[in-house]
Amino acid sequence: MDKIISQDEKRRASRRRMLKAGIPACAGIIICGWFIFFMTGKSVKASDLSLRAAETGPLETAVAASGRLAPAFEEIVNSPVASRIMEVYARPGDSVRAGMPLLRLDLQEADAQYQNLRDACQIKNSQLVQLRLANRSALSDLEMQIEIKEMEVSRLAIEVENEMRLDSLGSGTGDRVRQARTAYATGRLELDGLRRRLVNERERLASLEAATALEAGNSERDMRMMERTLSQGRIPAPHDGVLTFMKNQLGSTVGVGEKIAVVGDLSSFKVEAEVPEGSSYKVKPGAAVEVRLGNIELEGTVANVEPQSTSGAVPFTVTLADASNPRLRPGVRVQVYVAYGFKEQTVRIPMGAYFKGPGEYTLYVEEKPGTLRRRKVILGDSNRSWVEVVEGISAGENVALADMSALEKYSTLKIKD
Repeated sequence: MDKIISQDEKRRASRRRMLKAGIPACAGIIICGWFIFFMTGKSVKASDLSLRAAETGPLETAVAASGRLAPAFEEIVNSPVASRIMEVYARPGDSVRAGMPLLRLDLQEADAQYQNLRDACQIKNSQLVQLRLANRSALSDLEMQIEIKEMEVSRLAIEVENEMRLDSLGSGTGDRVRQARTAYATGRLELDGLRRRLVNERERLASLEAATALEAGNSERDMRMMERTLSQGRIPAPHDGVLTFMKNQLGSTVGVGEKIAVVGDLSSFKVEAEVPEGSSYKVKPGAAVEVRLGNIELEGTVANVEPQSTSGAVPFTVTLADASNPRLRPGVRVQVYVAYGFKEQTVRIPMGAYFKGPGEYTLYVEEKPGTLRRRKVILGDSNRSWVEVVEGISAGENVALADMSALEKYSTLKIKD
């Protein structure tokens, strides 16, 4: 037997049917609303868009690079010895005078080396003095022997004459004449030998003396160098300037030749810049450069380009025409534009923060009055004022150059006053 359905149950069943049919319909309405909202665009004030018209004109091409100001002249101060930092007298940024102590190193070991070198130098000098005395004595002995031998040879020559005279008078014999002549010849040979020996000894002893003097000179030079090292124990500033770097951790160790300070001359500056590897071929020594520092522009020239890249960028140096401008400060970041070509006629748009280098971009272009549409464009070369449009924008079209990253989800934008 069928059960009679109450009116309340009928109403509940009806509500369930209505809910089942209404939920999908509401979802569809919401989705359509969001779709229409995003597709029809968002209203943006014209003053927030920075609309600029594309135009046709010449383009002096330049590659953009980043850089920083640095003193035109800097001198690195290296540690003269391996040691530890005991005291620090200056900090980075301080103005220093030539000879002003920057820090003091622990020089106990260096002082001990200096004492050893000084003792060795004294020993070498004493040995040189003794050698010179011994050489003079030896040469004097040889010279005396030569004088004695010369007297002996003279006596033998007289004996030969006497024997020959006696033999001519019949009082002598031929044997005695021959003996006298042999003794005389022997004496002459011995005298020649002594003279040659004297010459050789003079050369040998002079060479030995020169070698010893050289050793003594080397010892004295080493001692003077160590003495100079000790005098630099308080690491003096090499010239007037500003301390741009300083290793100032007390107790830290430093090696021989390690950089411990840099003193820069802040009377003139240069720019140390770098350009991405892909654009490095456009930067050549001698190229004209424009440097932007805030609202001032400075002219310059590429001085040199490093042969190797570092972390994907190629460093180069720019000399400034006004290197002593009072606005210049070390370490300040600047924008650098290096000229490398010229194009007679091209479609161009004003330079802005949107431009990061040649390539594909998404920009908003005014296709009809009051409506901007998102468009893919290709941009090419640039300079400090203009960017070349390779594809996607025609001359006369207005382009939004403001930062539009927050609006990228909208395909179109409505311009409102």
